[in-house]
Amino acid sequence: MTAGSARRWSVCLTLVLALTSGQSRAQSPVVYSAVVDGIIHPVSAEYMMDTLDRADGAGAALVVFTLRTPGGLLDSTRAIVSHMIAAKTPVAIFVGPSGTRAASAGFILTIAADVAAMAPGTHIGAAHPVEGGGEKMDETTAKKATEDTAAYARTLAASRHRNVTLAAAAVTESRAFTEGEALSAAPPLIDLVAPGIPDLLRQLDGRTITRFDGTTVVLRTGNAEIVPIEMSLRQRVLSGVAHPNIAYLLLSLGTLALTIELWSPGAILPGVVGGVSLLLAFFAFSVLPVNYAGLLLILFGLVLLVLEIKVMSYGLLTTGGVVSLIFGSMILMDSSLPELQLSLRVVLPVVLGFAAIAVFLVRLAVAAQRQPPVVGEAAMVGAPGETLTAIAPERGGQVATHGEIWNATSGESIPEGARVRVTRIDGLTLVVRKD
Repeated sequence: MTAGSARRWSVCLTLVLALTSGQSRAQSPVVYSAVVDGIIHPVSAEYMMDTLDRADGAGAALVVFTLRTPGGLLDSTRAIVSHMIAAKTPVAIFVGPSGTRAASAGFILTIAADVAAMAPGTHIGAAHPVEGGGEKMDETTAKKATEDTAAYARTLAASRHRNVTLAAAAVTESRAFTEGEALSAAPPLIDLVAPGIPDLLRQLDGRTITRFDGTTVVLRTGNAEIVPIEMSLRQRVLSGVAHPNIAYLLLSLGTLALTIELWSPGAILPGVVGGVSLLLAFFAFSVLPVNYAGLLLILFGLVLLVLEIKVMSYGLLTTGGVVSLIFGSMILMDSSLPELQLSLRVVLPVVLGFAAIAVFLVRLAVAAQRQPPVVGEAAMVGAPGETLTAIAPERGGQVATHGEIWNATSGESIPEGARVRVTRIDGLTLVVRKD
């Protein structure tokens, strides 16, 4: 073989290897991965459903949702589950990493998935329904809500061949289960335990799963290309707003800005900022378990602080406003979950800040009231002057004061050129006395 032939064979071999490698990469399965960290609400539901639609359009082998949540809205959960059931792409819910949980709505999503997996040191359950608006449900309504949610959990568990009894107990008895308890149950609540997504995909490779409609699918996840799906900017902003501390700050900022607009009509910017902040706050409250008694106490406290500026109460309105704000903030979020509670590190600075602003404005108002008048008739009383003509009790004369010449009378005789002081005004005539 000549040197030229060897070079040609080498080039051909390189091309063949490159084409083979390209075909291998083209045939590698694609797995979509999304992280849901926080409350299940309309924004997170939109994010999960968009991810499923993108996976269906791309022909992905699997969608993996890494879930860590304290719970959320049942309506949003039902919408996500319906989309998961209708999706062409198999769905895996992975509760992780270690130390996290999928409670309440997260439990429903876990048992509804084609594949349910948990990391070591995680737990699921505690899915008893609560009223999202914060008000206490009566016994009949609470029983109806519990039975409805329990039936929903049972039908999902039965369709996924998971433990129906434990699924119902998580709703009716608020039971929670560790990864070991969920996997060792008979039948189990989950399919496997994995420390992370790479190990999860390794365990799922070649596994046959049954979809919700009864069809079977063999998962091919070996050497899969993992495509991370992030929230859009709009979804991140709205999801961030739907946080108790952020919603509380928006409510406080919106109220303060609108108050400034009312003090200074036509400023425009405070009105715009206040309106947008309040609308965002009310959006957040619509997806959070808000106690409306707490919300009304906060608004009442803000009204009292504003009234202190208009009504002289010597601090009583300010004290009542601060107390109302503190108690309203303490009961604003009707949930025992730490993630849904207001932080005192946020509440106290806001309350003290509003109180400081009110006290500062009240001090300015008191100081302004104590200052003597500088214009009008009231400003003339007590003003010094000088007689231009002699003044007798039976006849008047003229006085120069405030740079003007006035007719004046007096109850005593005052010679020309004497210093006088104005005691009152009678029409256009000053009543003066010797200074």
